[in-house]
Amino acid sequence: MRTATYFFIFLNLSLALFEEPAVYPLPFLTTSVLEVLCLLVFLGRLTHFAKVTLHNVFWKDTKNICIMVAILLSLTDLAIYGVLRLYDVRSIRWSRIVRPIFLINFAESRQIRRAFRSIRNTLPEITYVFLLFMFSLLMFSLMALKLFGERNLQTAEGLPYFRNYLEIVFDLYVLVTTANSPDVMMPAFDFSSWYSLFFIAFVIINTYIFMSLFLAVVYNNYKKHLKVMPGGAC
Repeated sequence: MRTATYFFIFLNLSLALFEEPAVYPLPFLTTSVLEVLCLLVFLGRLTHFAKVTLHNVFWKDTKNICIMVAILLSLTDLAIYGVLRLYDVRSIRWSRIVRPIFLINFAESRQIRRAFRSIRNTLPEITYVFLLFMFSLLMFSLMALKLFGERNLQTAEGLPYFRNYLEIVFDLYVLVTTANSPDVMMPAFDFSSWYSLFFIAFVIINTYIFMSLFLAVVYNNYKKHLKVMPGGAC
């Protein structure tokens, strides 16, 4: 039963590759039949688990409640989507986001659930480092707006350069990954080579210091929570 459960969980998650918009599109009837089959298997597995578990214990387990809610939401969304499709009304399958619930909450997924719980417990402790990084990003974006916004600079495509604050935040956020380096700094560099110091300081502080600090905090806290959990020794 464990193998069958894993197989249908994998099949249910894989349907995203074949549902519109899809990488390899299949007819709606095919994907809907496969999804209903998966949901019926999940419901049968849950029913079997209820038969061998005390009534009070079963209904107090939030994992079982999550699975039942996910099945109900998936069936409801599938029915609504099918009816709208009959009337040529375009809609989206919003219930896809609940499919990982089946992977996490079945009893067979104890190790995945332990890892997920460790990530959840780690998030509050890395919030302060993330907020500090975001503060630095917002301050550098404000400085960039003041430095370049009034100089009527343009990008290679002829677009305004660093004149909208939100666009500056996004461009500098991408620069943290160095994905748009050095293109993002070339208009300012062509205007004056001294402006390269701004981007050098930004990369040093945010990419090499904050990202390393963020990674260290995430790793240490995740390892700590993984060790304190039952059966979670590294």
